[in-house]
Amino acid sequence: MENSELRKAGLKVTLPRVKILQILESSEQHHMSAEDVFKTLMETGEDVGLATVYRVLTQFETAGLVERHNFDGGHSVFELDRGDHHDHMVCVDTGDVLEFHSDEIERLQEEIAKKHGYELTGHSLVLYVRKKR
Repeated sequence: MENSELRKAGLKVTLPRVKILQILESSEQHHMSAEDVFKTLMETGEDVGLATVYRVLTQFETAGLVERHNFDGGHSVFELDRGDHHDHMVCVDTGDVLEFHSDEIERLQEEIAKKHGYELTGHSLVLYVRKKR
């Protein structure tokens, strides 16, 4: 599966690319930093350097395989682009990232853009949250 995804994205199939794509696809964590990917590679005994991980993730982003998110106060995290739009909540205490989708929020954003004479072409919504005490 990974090989065809890489080819479809116009990327040559290399061992580091295949390994990194496998990690992103199999991880329970949907949002991984380059360091997270690197740590997982190290734990599985793969000899792929951190610079290579960064380079491959950037290539994946350019090819549309992954999305990069830069949440405030944190580093970049990457998630596979599965084609389903969703927004994010980031817990300010733990750094946990939660995904959600709201048809109402999507509709309101369209209305707001239209009201101002624009057509919405995309958006990124991040809510910063804290567990209620």
